[in-house]
Amino acid sequence: MIDFSKIKGLLLDLDGVLYIIDRPIEGAQESLKKLKERFTVRFITNTTTKPRKVVYRKLIDMGFDVEEEEIFSALEATKQFLKERDAGAFFILTDLALEDMKEIKREPVEYVVVGDARDNFTYSNMNRAFRYLMDGAKLIAAAKNKYFRDKDGKLSMDCGGFIVALEFATGKQARLIGKPNRDFFLMAVKSMDLRPEEVAVVGDDIESDVKGGMNAGLKGILVKTGKFTPDDLKKGIHPDLIVEDINQLVRYIETD
Repeated sequence: MIDFSKIKGLLLDLDGVLYIIDRPIEGAQESLKKLKERFTVRFITNTTTKPRKVVYRKLIDMGFDVEEEEIFSALEATKQFLKERDAGAFFILTDLALEDMKEIKREPVEYVVVGDARDNFTYSNMNRAFRYLMDGAKLIAAAKNKYFRDKDGKLSMDCGGFIVALEFATGKQARLIGKPNRDFFLMAVKSMDLRPEEVAVVGDDIESDVKGGMNAGLKGILVKTGKFTPDDLKKGIHPDLIVEDINQLVRYIETD
Protein backbone atom coordinates (compact mmCIF):
# COMPACT_ATOMS: atom_id res chain seq x y z
CA MET A 1 0.00 0.00 0.00
CA ILE A 2 1.02 3.60 -0.53
CA ASP A 3 0.32 6.60 1.67
CA PHE A 4 -0.18 9.21 -1.04
CA SER A 5 -0.08 12.01 1.51
CA LYS A 6 3.68 11.39 1.58
CA ILE A 7 4.12 11.20 -2.20
CA LYS A 8 5.09 14.43 -3.97
CA GLY A 9 6.29 13.17 -7.36
CA LEU A 10 5.43 10.57 -9.99
CA LEU A 11 7.58 8.97 -12.67
CA LEU A 12 5.26 7.86 -15.45
CA ASP A 13 6.27 5.36 -18.08
CA LEU A 14 4.86 6.26 -21.49
CA ASP A 15 3.99 3.38 -23.83
CA GLY A 16 1.67 1.11 -21.91
CA VAL A 17 0.70 3.74 -19.33
CA LEU A 18 -0.44 6.83 -21.27
CA TYR A 19 -0.84 5.17 -24.66
CA ILE A 20 -0.41 1.84 -26.41
CA ILE A 21 1.74 2.12 -29.53
CA ASP A 22 -0.09 4.99 -31.29
CA ARG A 23 -3.41 4.99 -29.43
CA PRO A 24 -3.96 6.97 -26.21
CA ILE A 25 -5.56 5.02 -23.40
CA GLU A 26 -9.12 6.30 -23.11
CA GLY A 27 -9.30 9.05 -20.49
CA ALA A 28 -5.51 9.20 -20.01
CA GLN A 29 -5.21 12.87 -21.06
CA GLU A 30 -7.64 14.01 -18.37
CA SER A 31 -6.10 11.66 -15.80
CA LEU A 32 -2.67 13.11 -16.49
CA LYS A 33 -3.99 16.64 -15.93
CA LYS A 34 -5.37 15.60 -12.54
CA LEU A 35 -2.10 13.95 -11.55
CA LYS A 36 -0.09 17.05 -12.53
CA GLU A 37 -2.36 19.21 -10.37
CA ARG A 38 -1.24 17.25 -7.31
CA PHE A 39 2.22 15.87 -8.12
CA THR A 40 5.44 16.89 -9.83
CA VAL A 41 5.64 14.58 -12.84
CA ARG A 42 8.42 13.23 -15.02
CA PHE A 43 8.00 10.90 -17.99
CA ILE A 44 10.48 8.04 -18.27
CA THR A 45 10.97 5.89 -21.34
CA ASN A 46 13.37 3.23 -22.51
CA THR A 47 12.43 4.01 -26.08
CA THR A 48 15.66 3.97 -28.10
CA THR A 49 14.15 3.96 -31.59
CA LYS A 50 13.59 7.72 -31.66
CA PRO A 51 15.02 10.92 -30.06
CA ARG A 52 13.32 12.79 -27.21
CA LYS A 53 11.97 15.57 -29.45
CA VAL A 54 10.06 12.99 -31.50
CA VAL A 55 8.63 11.42 -28.33
CA TYR A 56 7.57 14.88 -27.16
CA ARG A 57 5.83 15.70 -30.44
CA LYS A 58 3.98 12.37 -30.36
CA LEU A 59 2.63 13.13 -26.88
CA ILE A 60 1.55 16.63 -27.89
CA ASP A 61 -0.22 15.29 -30.98
CA MET A 62 -2.09 12.85 -28.74
CA GLY A 63 -3.31 15.71 -26.57
CA PHE A 64 -1.14 15.19 -23.49
CA ASP A 65 0.01 18.12 -21.33
CA VAL A 66 3.79 17.60 -21.47
CA GLU A 67 6.94 19.71 -21.58
CA GLU A 68 9.93 18.29 -23.50
CA GLU A 69 12.18 18.84 -20.48
CA GLU A 70 9.92 16.56 -18.42
CA ILE A 71 10.86 13.56 -20.57
CA PHE A 72 13.71 11.30 -19.42
CA SER A 73 14.77 9.11 -22.31
CA ALA A 74 17.30 6.27 -22.24
CA LEU A 75 18.58 7.47 -25.61
CA GLU A 76 19.07 11.03 -24.33
CA ALA A 77 20.86 9.74 -21.23
CA THR A 78 23.17 7.64 -23.41
CA LYS A 79 24.03 10.63 -25.59
CA GLN A 80 24.82 12.69 -22.49
CA PHE A 81 27.03 9.89 -21.14
CA LEU A 82 29.13 9.88 -24.31
CA LYS A 83 29.31 13.68 -24.60
CA GLU A 84 30.56 14.03 -21.02
CA ARG A 85 33.43 11.66 -21.87
CA ASP A 86 34.07 13.01 -25.39
CA ALA A 87 34.01 9.35 -26.41
CA GLY A 88 33.78 7.81 -29.87
CA ALA A 89 31.19 5.11 -30.43
CA PHE A 90 29.80 2.55 -32.84
CA PHE A 91 26.01 2.44 -32.71
CA ILE A 92 23.47 -0.27 -33.42
CA LEU A 93 20.32 1.87 -33.48
CA THR A 94 17.49 2.75 -35.86
CA ASP A 95 18.24 5.25 -38.62
CA LEU A 96 16.12 7.86 -36.81
CA ALA A 97 18.03 7.39 -33.55
CA LEU A 98 21.35 7.53 -35.41
CA GLU A 99 20.38 10.96 -36.77
CA ASP A 100 20.22 12.20 -33.17
CA MET A 101 23.75 10.93 -32.51
CA LYS A 102 25.45 12.98 -35.23
CA GLU A 103 27.31 15.13 -32.69
CA ILE A 104 28.97 12.05 -31.18
CA LYS A 105 32.28 11.23 -32.83
CA ARG A 106 32.73 7.84 -34.45
CA GLU A 107 36.48 7.35 -34.05
CA PRO A 108 38.21 5.98 -32.12
CA VAL A 109 35.53 3.50 -31.05
CA GLU A 110 35.66 3.44 -27.26
CA TYR A 111 32.08 2.26 -26.79
CA VAL A 112 29.63 0.06 -28.65
CA VAL A 113 26.08 1.33 -28.05
CA VAL A 114 23.09 -0.95 -28.59
CA GLY A 115 19.44 0.04 -28.47
CA ASP A 116 16.27 -1.22 -30.15
CA ALA A 117 17.61 -1.17 -33.72
CA ARG A 118 14.76 -3.13 -35.34
CA ASP A 119 15.86 -4.00 -38.91
CA ASN A 120 19.39 -2.72 -38.24
CA PHE A 121 20.07 -5.82 -36.13
CA THR A 122 21.93 -7.39 -39.05
CA TYR A 123 24.78 -9.90 -38.90
CA SER A 124 27.09 -7.26 -40.36
CA ASN A 125 26.31 -4.73 -37.60
CA MET A 126 26.46 -7.33 -34.84
CA ASN A 127 29.79 -8.65 -36.09
CA ARG A 128 31.26 -5.15 -36.35
CA ALA A 129 30.18 -4.57 -32.77
CA PHE A 130 31.71 -7.91 -31.75
CA ARG A 131 35.05 -6.98 -33.34
CA TYR A 132 35.17 -3.53 -31.73
CA LEU A 133 34.46 -5.13 -28.36
CA MET A 134 37.16 -7.75 -28.87
CA ASP A 135 39.55 -4.91 -29.74
CA GLY A 136 38.90 -3.24 -26.38
CA ALA A 137 35.72 -1.16 -26.72
CA LYS A 138 33.19 -1.20 -23.86
CA LEU A 139 29.57 -2.24 -24.30
CA ILE A 140 26.68 0.11 -23.49
CA ALA A 141 23.06 -1.01 -23.35
CA ALA A 142 20.99 2.11 -23.89
CA ALA A 143 18.18 -0.14 -22.68
CA LYS A 144 17.89 -3.88 -22.12
CA ASN A 145 14.19 -4.67 -22.38
CA LYS A 146 13.15 -8.20 -23.26
CA TYR A 147 10.09 -7.36 -25.36
CA PHE A 148 7.44 -4.75 -26.19
CA ARG A 149 3.80 -4.66 -27.33
CA ASP A 150 3.91 -4.35 -31.12
CA LYS A 151 1.45 -2.78 -33.57
CA ASP A 152 -0.33 -6.08 -34.15
CA GLY A 153 -1.05 -6.37 -30.43
CA LYS A 154 1.46 -9.18 -29.90
CA LEU A 155 4.76 -9.07 -28.02
CA SER A 156 7.91 -8.53 -30.10
CA MET A 157 11.55 -9.03 -29.22
CA ASP A 158 13.36 -5.94 -27.88
CA CYS A 159 17.10 -5.24 -27.77
CA GLY A 160 17.89 -7.21 -24.60
CA GLY A 161 18.47 -10.49 -26.38
CA PHE A 162 20.90 -8.94 -28.84
CA ILE A 163 22.87 -7.35 -26.01
CA VAL A 164 23.07 -10.68 -24.20
CA ALA A 165 24.36 -12.25 -27.43
CA LEU A 166 27.24 -9.75 -27.52
CA GLU A 167 27.92 -10.31 -23.82
CA PHE A 168 28.04 -14.08 -24.38
CA ALA A 169 30.28 -13.85 -27.45
CA THR A 170 32.77 -11.37 -25.95
CA GLY A 171 32.65 -12.21 -22.25
CA LYS A 172 31.98 -8.54 -21.51
CA GLN A 173 29.18 -7.13 -19.37
CA ALA A 174 27.12 -4.27 -20.78
CA ARG A 175 26.78 -1.02 -18.86
CA LEU A 176 23.06 -0.25 -18.68
CA ILE A 177 22.01 3.39 -19.05
CA GLY A 178 18.21 3.21 -19.09
CA LYS A 179 15.69 1.40 -16.91
CA PRO A 180 15.99 -0.57 -14.66
CA ASN A 181 19.32 1.12 -13.86
CA ARG A 182 19.03 2.65 -10.38
CA ASP A 183 20.90 5.79 -11.46
CA PHE A 184 18.39 6.45 -14.23
CA PHE A 185 15.55 6.65 -11.71
CA LEU A 186 17.58 8.73 -9.26
CA MET A 187 18.46 11.21 -12.03
CA ALA A 188 14.76 11.76 -12.70
CA VAL A 189 14.02 12.10 -8.97
CA LYS A 190 16.84 14.63 -8.57
CA SER A 191 15.38 16.78 -11.35
CA MET A 192 12.24 17.17 -9.23
CA ASP A 193 14.25 18.19 -6.15
CA LEU A 194 12.66 15.33 -4.24
CA ARG A 195 13.84 12.31 -2.26
CA PRO A 196 13.26 8.75 -3.57
CA GLU A 197 10.82 7.96 -0.76
CA GLU A 198 8.68 10.90 -1.92
CA VAL A 199 8.26 9.50 -5.43
CA ALA A 200 6.33 6.63 -7.00
CA VAL A 201 6.97 5.07 -10.40
CA VAL A 202 4.03 3.99 -12.56
CA GLY A 203 4.70 1.39 -15.25
CA ASP A 204 3.41 -1.60 -17.21
CA ASP A 205 6.72 -3.50 -17.00
CA ILE A 206 6.95 -5.18 -13.60
CA GLU A 207 10.71 -5.70 -13.94
CA SER A 208 12.07 -2.65 -15.74
CA ASP A 209 9.65 -0.05 -14.34
CA VAL A 210 8.34 -1.30 -11.02
CA LYS A 211 11.19 -3.39 -9.65
CA GLY A 212 13.77 -0.96 -11.06
CA GLY A 213 12.11 1.97 -9.32
CA MET A 214 11.63 0.09 -6.07
CA ASN A 215 15.32 -0.87 -6.07
CA ALA A 216 16.07 2.87 -6.18
CA GLY A 217 13.90 3.50 -3.12
CA LEU A 218 10.71 4.58 -4.92
CA LYS A 219 7.21 3.21 -4.48
CA GLY A 220 6.17 0.92 -7.32
CA ILE A 221 2.80 1.04 -9.09
CA LEU A 222 1.92 -1.54 -11.75
CA VAL A 223 -0.77 -0.87 -14.37
CA LYS A 224 -2.45 -3.76 -16.18
CA THR A 225 -2.19 -2.13 -19.59
CA GLY A 226 0.50 -2.25 -22.29
CA LYS A 227 2.87 -5.19 -22.01
CA PHE A 228 1.39 -6.46 -18.72
CA THR A 229 0.48 -10.16 -18.63
CA PRO A 230 -0.93 -12.19 -15.71
CA ASP A 231 2.34 -14.14 -15.59
CA ASP A 232 4.06 -10.95 -14.40
CA LEU A 233 2.45 -11.50 -11.00
CA LYS A 234 4.23 -14.86 -10.70
CA LYS A 235 7.74 -13.41 -10.86
CA GLY A 236 8.12 -12.84 -7.14
CA ILE A 237 7.97 -9.04 -7.50
CA HIS A 238 5.49 -7.30 -5.20
CA PRO A 239 4.41 -3.81 -6.35
CA ASP A 240 3.19 -1.41 -3.68
CA LEU A 241 0.00 -0.95 -5.71
CA ILE A 242 -1.62 -2.65 -8.72
CA VAL A 243 -4.31 -0.86 -10.75
CA GLU A 244 -6.15 -1.59 -13.99
CA ASP A 245 -4.95 1.61 -15.69
CA ILE A 246 -3.93 5.23 -15.08
CA ASN A 247 -7.59 6.23 -14.73
CA GLN A 248 -8.10 3.83 -11.84
CA LEU A 249 -4.92 5.19 -10.26
CA VAL A 250 -6.45 8.68 -10.24
CA ARG A 251 -9.67 7.39 -8.69
CA TYR A 252 -7.66 5.50 -6.07
CA ILE A 253 -5.69 8.61 -5.14
CA GLU A 254 -8.82 10.77 -4.98
CA THR A 255 -10.38 8.39 -2.45
CA ASP A 256 -7.19 7.71 -0.49
